Amino acid sequence: MRITSARFVTSLAALRPFPGRGLPEIALVGKSNVGKSSLINRLTNNSKLAKTSSEPGKTRLINLYRINDSFFFTDLPGYGFARAPKEEKARWARMIEGYLAGSEQLRHAFLLVDIRHDPTDDDRMMAEYLRHYGIPFTVIATKADKLSGAKRGAALMAVCRGTGAQPWEVVPFSSLSGMGVDKVLGRVQEVLSPAPEEP
Repeated sequence: MRITSARFVTSLAALRPFPGRGLPEIALVGKSNVGKSSLINRLTNNSKLAKTSSEPGKTRLINLYRINDSFFFTDLPGYGFARAPKEEKARWARMIEGYLAGSEQLRHAFLLVDIRHDPTDDDRMMAEYLRHYGIPFTVIATKADKLSGAKRGAALMAVCRGTGAQPWEVVPFSSLSGMGVDKVLGRVQEVLSPAPEEP
């Protein structure tokens, strides 16, 4: 998979018709400030495509990016932002659940977790939610460049325990070093490839 074109399409407060709807969608979910926008920018080789911030809770809407004119990355609001008002957090939760449960074009989800910390209760709940609703997903352990090789291995085991994923289902990723970029793009290719027809 090689990304040759990427553009922001629209922001939504709730799932509704949007330009290009009908193409496959891959959702990015994870806690606030885990690196969803940075992942999009690294995969598309465009540092200005998705707005990033050191301040958690920056993404407050459903942001859609059209990739190669053939599918969408859907950047969902981050969860677990402690300083957000209770009403705001509840609104984000409804937005995330409404999209995940309602999008007929959703093919896959990338569940992003920070490799430096054990998965949070919110991360565990999201993994359980995706399994409950039968949404295929891949766990992406972000900020992997922050740990040495030995510590990274131990941290990946904690990610597996926390999300219920198998080691081969977790991709260590760094938007800074580029670690894991090829694996994530390969996963995108697998998701978008048509299933082989049964004989």
